[in-house]
Amino acid sequence: MTTKERYDTVVRYFQAHMPVAETELTYETAFELLVVVILSAQCTDKRVNMVTPELFRKYPTPKALAAADFSDLFGLIQSISYPNNKTKHLLGMAQMLLDQFNGEVPMTVEELVQLPGVGRKTANVVTSVIGQQPNMAVDTHVFRVSARLGLTKNATTPLAAEKQLVKHLPTELIHKAHHWLILHGRYTCLARKPMCDNCGLTHLCVYYQKQQKRLAKTAATKS
Repeated sequence: MTTKERYDTVVRYFQAHMPVAETELTYETAFELLVVVILSAQCTDKRVNMVTPELFRKYPTPKALAAADFSDLFGLIQSISYPNNKTKHLLGMAQMLLDQFNGEVPMTVEELVQLPGVGRKTANVVTSVIGQQPNMAVDTHVFRVSARLGLTKNATTPLAAEKQLVKHLPTELIHKAHHWLILHGRYTCLARKPMCDNCGLTHLCVYYQKQQKRLAKTAATKS
């Protein structure tokens, strides 16, 4: 199977089986999306969604958030991973939006990564979700699933995986493919115990084929 055939097969599968693929984070504006993505680092979307209603009720804008009291903001997000650092990041991000971007969330990766708490992955999420730009955010799910399916080869870093995925995916589908891979990794291609019996891509999955060969070899040795 050529690389193009592999990508075409994966795209067709997800188009048929996951026609609607969106972030599971709850937000209404670009500012809210930026906040929730910062909070979601090494934390579940479910936990973030439990915290943000009260957070956005009290601090609905960059101006309001920038003026927040550290201890009050910390108290609102303390159930989220790394609340101390994230409190600092949110306050710094909001202030920089006011100082450098007129209170608006910029829509380029280059500008977004200047903000405290915003790395390339977060910037890619914001620009792909809000602007449907062809940017691929590679989190642990995307990194794992793309490698197992053979979409990436010898990619040892998220950036390396991102470059390979962007190169081979149809440009107009990159923003959607990000969610396909995340959701597949979250609910089917689990890290420790992938649910291969529920997956329609095992025929091309590098990981699955290796596991089958290993099992066959073990069975032959025992017999």
